[in-house]
Amino acid sequence: MAKTPGLDDVSKAIIEQLQEDGRRPYGTIGKAVGLSEAAVRQRVARLTDSGVMQIVAVTDPLKVGFSRAAMIGVEVDGDIEKVASALSEFDETDYVVITAGSFDVLCEVVCDDDDSLLELINRRIRALPGVRRTETFMYLTFAKHVYTYGTR
Repeated sequence: MAKTPGLDDVSKAIIEQLQEDGRRPYGTIGKAVGLSEAAVRQRVARLTDSGVMQIVAVTDPLKVGFSRAAMIGVEVDGDIEKVASALSEFDETDYVVITAGSFDVLCEVVCDDDDSLLELINRRIRALPGVRRTETFMYLTFAKHVYTYGTR
């Protein structure tokens, strides 16, 4: 992944502050990074508008009513990017990456139950043109579930 141009140490520090607490007041962040509240607000707006970061609530899907989460490895014949794009369109899909290794694409999904997961894999994912094979890794629990990468 290419480095984002213009992501200086102050922007990284703002991101780190928000990763610790996404509701941290801009004034508090400003004191920590040496900027005014208004300057932090402007930087946060630029970072979110440009797609560098999102400020979201991260949940444990198994604790909010979904009973099945899984990582699906996908082997592809043909255009990997087309398959990754198609996988990204499914509502159940939270995370799609093109990889180098045993699978061409890894796709994290969250489903209501086992029947929903079976329908997703059997009738929708395996039906996509170019999908050769899938392997499903069912999540039993989340041992670590954070999103603090990107600044260190």
